[in-house]
Amino acid sequence: MGFALEIIGTIAFAISGAFVAINKKMDILGVIILAMATAVGGGIIRDLVLGITPPAAFTHPVYALVSIVVAILVFIPVIRRRLQQETPFNTWSLRIMDSLGLGVFTIVGIGAAITAGQGDNYFLMIFVGVVTGVGGGVLRDVMAGEVPYIFVRHFYASSSLIGAVCFVLLIKIIPIDIAGIIGVYVIFILRLLAAKYRWSLPRVR
Repeated sequence: MGFALEIIGTIAFAISGAFVAINKKMDILGVIILAMATAVGGGIIRDLVLGITPPAAFTHPVYALVSIVVAILVFIPVIRRRLQQETPFNTWSLRIMDSLGLGVFTIVGIGAAITAGQGDNYFLMIFVGVVTGVGGGVLRDVMAGEVPYIFVRHFYASSSLIGAVCFVLLIKIIPIDIAGIIGVYVIFILRLLAAKYRWSLPRVR
């Protein structure tokens, strides 16, 4: 999966983590930690599940470093105020980046399971794919004392799950690269549609 897309997803996830920390009145260290947790937390959980130690976030820290830089930039008042402006451009730019990140990280997570020799374990592949995509957001919300976003809003984890299932089924019949592109596309489109039309799963009100 393209490195550039992974960086885009990392930036989007780090921004969301930084904003949660800022809204919780955390200091600069808290902002950095929540940004990092959101950006690389899912990958760390994935690697621990797969028995990959130390996790890739520590052996190849480029994504962690990107999230630190993003957190520091977001903490700067002039940048923070510009990003927090609720303009259609800001809203949809971050939403598109976040959706790309969700799709890319989900498929990358499944790819890691295949590389680890688990290509025949469908349940594990789907599980680590979804965990890679949404695990960082869960860590962010738990650390911030919130109900995890994926359980209450806009078909988020469901998009990751559907895309993961599509990818796992497709790799048996078409080349893995093409299957990966389709998987990312499915997640990306579902996530944007869910945000636009406010799709949610049934819940008790």
